[in-house]
Amino acid sequence: MQKLVTCGDMVGEMLVPYYRQILPIFNIFKNKNLNSGDKMDMSQRKAANIGDLINETLELFEQTGGEVINIFAFLIH
Repeated sequence: MQKLVTCGDMVGEMLVPYYRQILPIFNIFKNKNLNSGDKMDMSQRKAANIGDLINETLELFEQTGGEVINIFAFLIH
């Protein structure tokens, strides 16, 4: 999704009508972060932590969604 949103100028805006289908799935996984305590988390370097990837993607959606888009208004808490 990150590559799709950043591949063209208007792609982020074109995805806005589909947020109601995309974002509930993201909402399921956005809090799935690895709690490694004091240990080193190597998944951060590899971008393998799904919760972090979802948050990065949500930030990209906000940046590329056109006029002021509040992603969190679409999410179901």
